[in-house]
Amino acid sequence: MRVIVVGAGVVGTMHAWHAVERGHEVVQIERESEARGASLRNFGQIWVSGRAGGEELDTALRARELWESIGERVPGLGFRAIGSLTPVRNDLELAVAEAAVARPDAAVRGYKLVTAAEARRINPALRGTFTAALWCERDAAVEPRPAQLALKQALLASDRYTYLSGREVREVLGAGSVRDDHGDIHTGDAVVLCPGATLSGLVRELAPGLPVRRVRLQMMQTDPLGEPLTTSVADADSFRYYPAYASGALDALNAEQAQAPTAAAHKMQLLMVQRGDGGLTIGDTHEYEHPFAFDTVEDPYEHVAAVAESFLGRPLPRIRRRWAGVYAQCTDTSRVVHRQQVRDGVWLVTGPGGRGMTCSPAIAETTANELGW
Repeated sequence: MRVIVVGAGVVGTMHAWHAVERGHEVVQIERESEARGASLRNFGQIWVSGRAGGEELDTALRARELWESIGERVPGLGFRAIGSLTPVRNDLELAVAEAAVARPDAAVRGYKLVTAAEARRINPALRGTFTAALWCERDAAVEPRPAQLALKQALLASDRYTYLSGREVREVLGAGSVRDDHGDIHTGDAVVLCPGATLSGLVRELAPGLPVRRVRLQMMQTDPLGEPLTTSVADADSFRYYPAYASGALDALNAEQAQAPTAAAHKMQLLMVQRGDGGLTIGDTHEYEHPFAFDTVEDPYEHVAAVAESFLGRPLPRIRRRWAGVYAQCTDTSRVVHRQQVRDGVWLVTGPGGRGMTCSPAIAETTANELGW
């Protein structure tokens, strides 16, 4: 079988990976020289702990297995089974953590409630003030900026893989056939379009009324911390954002403990992950109203930095980078991804939302299974 994959972000590249693994010939087409969108502008978290039950959790757990197995073969991914800690500071936040640990699927997620002293043994860099923490052992991380490059290099070692950059697919010509903006025609047994957050142009023509929206976020990265941050770190505002924490305790938290005004205005949570060079990736915000601002604003950065410093018990290193990114999210946020046959032999896969990095290996595996690769 010959498979044409359009898009070299993490979702597209994982489709290419599964097709090559199953013995098929793959041509992957990317409009940039390399991916530049949300697949690079994220935390690199393999985030199992916050996922809703059912299909979403099953997908995240399967993806976690796949990331680990692929990471053993592709060390450049920087896969690390580091887990995560969410420190809590008062009874309302503690009650949400306790409700999470009481879930029937708590063991599958790796949930455990730990004291502040136990949390500091797990992650000695957390010297700030908190009373307890939710430990989520199944969470992991990869290096988002080099991940696609590492996967591509591994794929190039196969004689069944071709990578074409600087080409934008403009037209579907027929079953399994597309034309790019160089005038070249690419024909296969299947075409999989993985456009990320680029939902205009050809995607709009093929799938008008697509039930997918774009979401914008702001993040930043510091100079090296100077010591290991041995886990990912979140704050209690992340309880409000991730569906796994829905409970009466969360309802009470929302009713009785308002977010800080900046956090509420920008729909914020703290997520913090250490990169391979020792720097910290810290965020994030969520903006849903179009048109998005073209600039970044400082208040969210100041807020998230203050929260991070309160857990670390020390000032952050110098901020080295700030950026904004855009990703695609199904408007029905309970759906893991939007997968649609848009023409004979042509499928569109988009809209995983903030789950793209976590779930991409399993999303691509499901596509491969459904298409009979």
